[in-house]
Amino acid sequence: MLAWTIRRRPIPSTIEGLPQNLHPVLRRVYAARSVCGAADLEQGLSELHPPHLLSNIDAAAELLAGILMAGGRMLIVGDFDADGATSTALAIRALRAMGATQVDYLVPNRFDFGYGLSPELVQVAQARCPDVIITVDNGISSLAGVAAANAAGIQVLVTDHHLPGAQLPQAAVIVNPNLPDDPFPSKSLAGVGVIFYVMLALRSYLRAAGWFTARAIAEPRLAQLLDLVALGTVADVAVLDRNNRILLEQGLRRMRAGQVCPGILALLEVAGRARHRLVAADLGFAVGPRLNAAGRLKDMSRGIECLLTDCPQTALAIARELDALNRQRREIEQEMHQQALASLETLQTELATASLPHGLCLLDASWHQGVVGILASRIKQRLHRPVIAFARAADGKLQGSARSVPGLHIRDLLERISSRYPGLVVKFGGHAMAAGLTLRAADFDRFRMAFEAAVSDVASAEVLERIILTDGELEPENLDLALAQVLRVAGPWGQGFPEPLFDGVFTVLDRRVVGEQHIRFRLRAPQNEAIVDAIAFSAVQYGWDCVQGAVRIVFRLDVNEFRGKQSLQLMIEYLEPVP
Repeated sequence: MLAWTIRRRPIPSTIEGLPQNLHPVLRRVYAARSVCGAADLEQGLSELHPPHLLSNIDAAAELLAGILMAGGRMLIVGDFDADGATSTALAIRALRAMGATQVDYLVPNRFDFGYGLSPELVQVAQARCPDVIITVDNGISSLAGVAAANAAGIQVLVTDHHLPGAQLPQAAVIVNPNLPDDPFPSKSLAGVGVIFYVMLALRSYLRAAGWFTARAIAEPRLAQLLDLVALGTVADVAVLDRNNRILLEQGLRRMRAGQVCPGILALLEVAGRARHRLVAADLGFAVGPRLNAAGRLKDMSRGIECLLTDCPQTALAIARELDALNRQRREIEQEMHQQALASLETLQTELATASLPHGLCLLDASWHQGVVGILASRIKQRLHRPVIAFARAADGKLQGSARSVPGLHIRDLLERISSRYPGLVVKFGGHAMAAGLTLRAADFDRFRMAFEAAVSDVASAEVLERIILTDGELEPENLDLALAQVLRVAGPWGQGFPEPLFDGVFTVLDRRVVGEQHIRFRLRAPQNEAIVDAIAFSAVQYGWDCVQGAVRIVFRLDVNEFRGKQSLQLMIEYLEPVP
């Protein structure tokens, strides 16, 4: 593994404003994440930003209410990832609960249609005769698709969170917190968060119109859908600003209490995760990937059906299908990962230097189109470079998935390239940390050089420096199960609100390889000589199975539960020998 620089987060003076009854370590962890006082820790639903702050949300509610009251047909067009799947399932569940009887969904197959509302997908949609198409987690870049729907006499409501381009689609209504001049304070809502807010506004409109009373419909408790909001938010790696943390925490509380749809419960079961101990990381590393596997390798409709069914047996059967697809996805990804690393070693040899380009573009004709996003993420994490991994699509074009590092806005970078070299990028879209794009195969080398040059132009040396930020060293008395239990439930942790990492020097007493790629350690702690267990996942590739003596590690505290007994376990994120 390449060497990283370990740096400790500064502890601001605002630590004095935090409640004194908090664990001292948790107080400093919170302070380092700009939590300044008790009010910042309030996570009730009343603390959420109100829906009316979203531009056009009242117009969206009026449009949907009119169609619902007229008994019209509604068609949800989603995306083929977990955010799109949860958004689709939430919209359908909410609309049905509000009395809609003609609501259906359509998700483009990644391999046949590509992303978003395309003219070709509109042709398929026309057969269902919708009065309105509601896009979820897509649509802001679907200029041609919305135009095709308009030409067919179908209204379009776009709900999205991706950054808009210079031109907006001519939809009947657009709801997106990232629209220019939109006053909504949280720009980090996932797609599922946006459609949740639209459903809140629709419920308010119908309540004011007397709809529920006149139809003797029980007014739906939309908070029951927060399990879907939580899953989609984590799976899409949305930045956990305060508003998203509230949505996530409320969803987690309901799931732990058993208020969870059968599909998510079944996905937890096949992943071996206990509902009552659920944390955000379980959604990100266990549930999300299994749901995503459907869209990556097959058809996301199976994932959506898993989230829509109210039958536990059906949910479990689909969850097992998704689990099998996820195992297949991991095998494909592992092979692609090794090929990519081999290509990088060849590139380093050709450059006759230990350094790599500031931006990396990777392509292999054999790579799977549905897995290049994960590959780009893995290489980015390993090398701390913005990475675009490409696969060849059925039409011969190249489909790329881009992943960036903090401080380098990848969608803005693609827009910069597209403006400087008109026609080079067929289409693109995304946000700060992730994006997708399409190229003509003949333009790959030209784009690769343009990408490397653009990254070099805008990325400072500091942005590309491999730095691990930690929350410092733990005092010997705090290296215990009690603190691990406190930190586990003190989040929710995630993108933009990272789980606490600590660093320290330990002595390796024993190590052994488990599961072919993982390493279990027995370590002696500093100062108090306590012996602790630790594990490092996928660490054999870094040569950590050969380390001995003193090592500096960066780690998380974890609660390991085995046969009903809990114990402390360190989760090693980085390791380097101490000279």
